[in-house]
Amino acid sequence: MTGKVFTVAQHKGGAGKTTLSAQLAAALDQTGGKVLIIDVDPQGSLTEWHKMRSQTLGRKNKITLFQTQGWKMMRELPRIQREFDYIIIDTPPHAESESSIAIRLADLVLMPMQPSPLDVWACAPTIKIIVQEKKPLMLVMNRVPAKSRLNETIKDKLDGMNIQVARATLGNRVAFASSIMQGLGVGEFDARGMASLEMAALLKEIKKHKAFKDISKAA
Repeated sequence: MTGKVFTVAQHKGGAGKTTLSAQLAAALDQTGGKVLIIDVDPQGSLTEWHKMRSQTLGRKNKITLFQTQGWKMMRELPRIQREFDYIIIDTPPHAESESSIAIRLADLVLMPMQPSPLDVWACAPTIKIIVQEKKPLMLVMNRVPAKSRLNETIKDKLDGMNIQVARATLGNRVAFASSIMQGLGVGEFDARGMASLEMAALLKEIKKHKAFKDISKAA
């Protein structure tokens, strides 16, 4: 077994990296995969989510946490990949060296971005690193307001930059924050809610990515 590595990266703070990392981990855990989350962000938000998850679920929490620095991660990841199906790396903002290492190790880079011109401009440094490392990128629109013309305008601009944008989007929904507060994913928090349906659609799309053809067969 060689675990597939998702790196969640974005130089702009507040884009939703930790939320996406946690929600993806929980969604993959629900499929029965063995999941490891790696928290490289000094703020430790993903670590706090994992602590809350352990309090909420107790022994039912099957997700493993590894909190480390980038250079240690490079040394440990080959061994770790033999022990897990999925590895999710949550990176810090404004830390090029740490992000570069995490991106270099990725099978697929996921970049959350809110639908605003400021976010489009701010994603350029991260995209530059991803291109330099020759890694596949999927951009995920996050906190998307309902029925806004800006959503399509931003998406069209990104498509024009030859960036793959996930068709599935994550809305500006209370369930995402509420589930995080309990250490859960939206699929565990409210399985029939819109947030859960959005996350399920995103996971399905990720599994169909060419970098993860073998994941679709295994899951």
